Amino acid sequence: MNEQVIPILHVADAANSAAWYQRLGFQKEWERRFEPHLPAFVSIARGAVRMFLSEHKGDARPDTLVYLWVQDVLPIAKDFQVKVGEKPWAHEIELRDPDGNRLRIGTAKA
Repeated sequence: MNEQVIPILHVADAANSAAWYQRLGFQKEWERRFEPHLPAFVSIARGAVRMFLSEHKGDARPDTLVYLWVQDVLPIAKDFQVKVGEKPWAHEIELRDPDGNRLRIGTAKA
């Protein structure tokens, strides 16, 4: 396995959040609960990019910021109806997930 960093985002409802992240091309890989009535811990992936969504208190802080490089930010900006900003390093947008976590999504400039 290649080494990687996997951000953990705190979410109130993992199923709702996983559905929101599908709009960004993430697919649910798996879900774990110690017991059926306990909080969920979910892995989502977009190609080799992974994030964990956790309903467990203390796993992550609210208002986390994650940067996601993508091949083309324009379709995502169009889908979410946000304006693409021009930075020296990228064409970039910022979104907030249903739990207030921030995502900066960019396409590197040539």
